[in-house]
Amino acid sequence: MNRPATPAHPPAGGSTFAERLHVMRLELAQACQRHAQSALTADERDHLKQEIIVLFREADAALQQAMSWKEAVKGLAEQWKQLDGRAAGALATSGAAANPAPARVDHLGASTFIEKGWSKLSLMDAAGAEAAFRRALDLAPGTSEAESLLAWAQMAQGQFEGALSTLHAVLQRDPHHALAHVNLGYICLRRQKYGEAIEHLSTVVRADGDRRAVLYAHLYLGMVYREREMYEDAETFLRKALELGPNLLQAWYELGRAYWFAGRRGDARLAWKTGSEANKFSPWGKRCAEILETVEQGGAPPRHD
Repeated sequence: MNRPATPAHPPAGGSTFAERLHVMRLELAQACQRHAQSALTADERDHLKQEIIVLFREADAALQQAMSWKEAVKGLAEQWKQLDGRAAGALATSGAAANPAPARVDHLGASTFIEKGWSKLSLMDAAGAEAAFRRALDLAPGTSEAESLLAWAQMAQGQFEGALSTLHAVLQRDPHHALAHVNLGYICLRRQKYGEAIEHLSTVVRADGDRRAVLYAHLYLGMVYREREMYEDAETFLRKALELGPNLLQAWYELGRAYWFAGRRGDARLAWKTGSEANKFSPWGKRCAEILETVEQGGAPPRHD
């Protein structure tokens, strides 16, 4: 199959993502037809796989960007409400001295730092993520998403009291904020308050509103049930996390631990091998490779983090 690889980003004036997706569907359908007559070579199958991976990563990146834009639009709505409120106040107090203009709130700039912080979290740079989220809050004080992610960065550094304070501030404004409940669930997990952890995380799963929050709620529920030695439930939630986020390699690491302590050592090794091969350069891909090497040398994974 001597076709040039699909570019990661179409050139200006080139095909749209939707057009390329349509082409990929046709290409895959044709490959299936050829495969029914004569098996495709390993190189041909790998080429198709790599093209699909490229499309998936672009779709995931576009979704993250869309989430940022959504938050930016929410910020515009909040600014409009403030403007509308000030206009109403001006009518009610006609003739009164005008109040000083409030400090400018930059929601679009804040969203840039939110995404930068999220990227640093993904790379396990918690300190860098915290700095980015604090900068986002400088630009747009009281942004619930930025505060919830700030708490996440604090948790990653073991600053649980600071994280709790940040999360309580979010939930006072928005008692149903999904990401705040996910983070509270994780803190309860780390403190072995499993009942409270399940309560927070299950609330997010049932609401099924915030894609990122739902993904991590499944991951953390899997970890809760693994620590409670309820391995079938742990597998169910971790498998669902991988279904929702195939690039969430931490789920492969945790699934391997669930299998290991359930006595399914072969399945554990396969889970870690899959995670390490999915992206050997990512932090969790490296962890999967390290734990696989440890058990191959007669060691065992940690039961608790």
